[in-house]
Amino acid sequence: MSKRSVHIEQPPDLAVLISLSGEGGVERMVLNLVRELARLGLVIDLVLIREESGHLADLPPGVNIVRLGTRHSALSVKPLARYLASRRPPVLLAAKDRAGRAALTARKKSGVETRIFIRLGTTLSEALEGRSLLRKWLRYRPMRRLYPLADGIIAVSQGVADDVKAITGVDDKRMHVIRNPVITPGLEARAAEPAPHPWLTDGGDPIVMGMGRLTRQKDFPTLMRAFARLRERTPARLVILGEGSDRDSLSALARELGIHDALLMPGFQPNPYAWLSRSRLYVLSSLWEGSPNALTEAMALGIPVVSTDCRSGPREVLDGGRFGALVPTGDPAALAEAMACTLSTPLPRETLMAAVQEYRADTSALRYLQVMGLAPTEVRGAP
Repeated sequence: MSKRSVHIEQPPDLAVLISLSGEGGVERMVLNLVRELARLGLVIDLVLIREESGHLADLPPGVNIVRLGTRHSALSVKPLARYLASRRPPVLLAAKDRAGRAALTARKKSGVETRIFIRLGTTLSEALEGRSLLRKWLRYRPMRRLYPLADGIIAVSQGVADDVKAITGVDDKRMHVIRNPVITPGLEARAAEPAPHPWLTDGGDPIVMGMGRLTRQKDFPTLMRAFARLRERTPARLVILGEGSDRDSLSALARELGIHDALLMPGFQPNPYAWLSRSRLYVLSSLWEGSPNALTEAMALGIPVVSTDCRSGPREVLDGGRFGALVPTGDPAALAEAMACTLSTPLPRETLMAAVQEYRADTSALRYLQVMGLAPTEVRGAP
């Protein structure tokens, strides 16, 4: 277990446990929260099971990195128990299911009284759709056994909360819905940085944007098929930001659809907002979500949006379709129609921006403090 020497003699107000396994939305949202809580004056131990993410940069003073030296949550229990016994944080926030279960087991082994909250960002039942009954049972059984021991479960949307309750039976008193800290203080400044590609400034065909890991969940094949239909009606170009295992199959599909000359897949981008802010439309094509961060970010920048009506976040963010069209999952024809209509009659920028104020990082951070029993007046350095 190694640590960055920042405030290391000072006991933490909060420990945040996470396995950083890429550049996805969960990693980005948890680190947004860490930065905002540190800005409010908390001393935070960021406890890492894995450390593989481009988002782990520019952490503010007051954040100590603690490396457990493992690569899987199941192997982290012993070093985590040693950490708890040594540092004794009053509260630990665990991001994701497996990390949460490891934290609850480690607390029992260490004998400390650290309060443990588990943050969940996806509808697990959707992620396991199509898996065998045995596979589901093996995942659900430890959740049902351990979750009642948590001091609280924090869901990023009501849909995720309902899913967790259905799986585990955790009572309502322990369940909390807190919106993701999507809209950060530097969002507009990053959006205004120089354009990273000529397509964004050449005055050519409008840009349709998709973002996320190139995996089954995001269902980019449906977006590409819808885009091919859209191009039969109006000129447009498609940019998909992100990296993942489906890159080769998506490239092959683009050639099959004849859209490869109007498609750009530049991989993971450290500043996606410089791309997003210069697009004409953002499209979420996912099969499932917890709370769709990129959809929220697009609206925060005033970009019109279209989304699949997947479980569980888009309907909440878009207020049932009031702030953007909702279409069935896996339906290229419906998605293409919604894209064409939105491009021709977009909602006003101000309307979209006002709709997502609940997702401001400062609002989210204060809500976390309330739920975890760390009122701002109790935090060192807080206003």
